[in-house]
Amino acid sequence: MQQNKSVSEFIFLGLTQDPMKQKMVFLIAFIFYTGTVVGNLLIIVTIKFSRALGSPMYFFLFYLSFADTCFSTSIVPRLIVDSLSTDKVISYSECMTQVFALHFFGSMEIFVLILMAFDRYVAICKPLRYTTLMRRQVCIILIILAWIGSFIHSITQIFLALKLPFCGPNLIDHYCCDLQPLLKLACMDTYLINLQLVSNSGVICSSGFVLLMISYFIILHSLRNHSAEGRRKALSTCTSHIFVVILFFGPTIFIYTRPPTTFSMDKMVAVFYTIGTPFLNPLIYTLRNAEVKNAMRKLWSIKTTTDIK
Repeated sequence: MQQNKSVSEFIFLGLTQDPMKQKMVFLIAFIFYTGTVVGNLLIIVTIKFSRALGSPMYFFLFYLSFADTCFSTSIVPRLIVDSLSTDKVISYSECMTQVFALHFFGSMEIFVLILMAFDRYVAICKPLRYTTLMRRQVCIILIILAWIGSFIHSITQIFLALKLPFCGPNLIDHYCCDLQPLLKLACMDTYLINLQLVSNSGVICSSGFVLLMISYFIILHSLRNHSAEGRRKALSTCTSHIFVVILFFGPTIFIYTRPPTTFSMDKMVAVFYTIGTPFLNPLIYTLRNAEVKNAMRKLWSIKTTTDIK
């Protein structure tokens, strides 16, 4: 596709222009990113090597942690470097790559959250059919479909981005490349493209959130027929999932389901789902999950014993 553009690079304005605040951004982003990578990799390794975590719920949690790690890596390292740099320059091709990665792993997270909700629904509402409906082959097929869906969504976003002509200015009022800030720089009427954006990203976010809330409502409603211990365990798991869903979908719905208007708070809202959620997910899924914590302790004790020998 031939590009009608004269801009070969963009300049991020970042979260702030104040030198002291930029140092704070560096410190906070570095801490959150380090926690995100370490926490999610710890979950990935634990699920990979622990026999006790072989259920479909942990199979999907493995891919959620993977998506979180890649999603955060596509954005935060650049923010960390830019917070210490005076020239926050990104080339056109790098910008398009970031748009693709942002939407690919972001939509992957949405699809995996939906699969995790479906897994809990079957486990709690259809327990006698659980082993049949959620057998290993079915879980693998569902994850493959999630990868395909994420790829189709990201390709659509890139197609929209490549249609935008840029002839200056090239200042992106954000800390990462996404279609919303890029629409402001395009040398064309972007109403139709924004409409396509809302019908794509907006529909995925909104429909995903509604679907998840309905599924968890059905799950919680069905718990009245379970034992007290069963209700406690199911409530603990579902509460963690609902918290993650609200934390991730609230900001994304705010960003992707509105007319082509920007607000001063947009960048701070984006921080919640690009930096906050990937950092909190491993904390939520380990601190509130006894099975994961016990599996981590066993793996650590085995590793320590092996090192001593």
